[in-house]
Amino acid sequence: MTPGIRPLVAGNWKMNGTSASLNELRMIGNGFMSGLDAETEALVCVPATLLSRAAEILSRTPVRAGGEDCHIKESGAFTGCVSAEMLKDAGASHVIVGHSECREQRGEDDATVQAKASAAWRAGLVAIICIGETKAEREAGAALDVLSRQVAGSVPPSATPANTVIAYEPVWAIGTGLTPTADDVAEAHAHIREKLSEGLGASAAGKIRILYGGSVKPSNAVELLGVKNVDGALVGGASLKAADFLAIAEAYQNIA
Repeated sequence: MTPGIRPLVAGNWKMNGTSASLNELRMIGNGFMSGLDAETEALVCVPATLLSRAAEILSRTPVRAGGEDCHIKESGAFTGCVSAEMLKDAGASHVIVGHSECREQRGEDDATVQAKASAAWRAGLVAIICIGETKAEREAGAALDVLSRQVAGSVPPSATPANTVIAYEPVWAIGTGLTPTADDVAEAHAHIREKLSEGLGASAAGKIRILYGGSVKPSNAVELLGVKNVDGALVGGASLKAADFLAIAEAYQNIA
């Protein structure tokens, strides 16, 4: 945790969920109405097909709805794509950009991620910019170099604590059940904070939330979320079940 920063627990449903899944959102929203919002902010990023309904359901709760990705352009001949403006219109407050799955499966580079973050701001959304190394990069001892490059290339120089969240997701830990040690996470987050300071200045960088993502679950939430410079979590599979997502948020009640 970082003193003075209110943590954010964000869910990423990825390509999961239909209308039948909306009851999980209702339970998540109701869970935060019972007092969890005093400890942390909450956000659930859902597929575009569910976003407007998710936003409506969550509008009566402290939890917000977000998008999972956006196009660089506001509109145009981009069949199947969704602009940041469309997400905003559907009720989103945030959007994830640069997730490792987009970087790997769609070949997105740092410049594209930076452009998507700027597009998010253009629409009035907060950009959650994802960074993280692969297993091969970590084993080669290049993890911190990769993070340096991604921070420099993916984070626009006008980023502020109000419009930007960083999510560190070691690619080798996403959906694999593998989790870095607390010391590994502490080292990565401290390095990210340092690199943000170099680009944005110490004042802004010290207030930007840096989330941890990668096999976060109720059983390891207290250990991971209590690490210095970890300001919340980006939760994948565990966010699909209200009980698991709420249990991760409840970890803050057990962190001194």
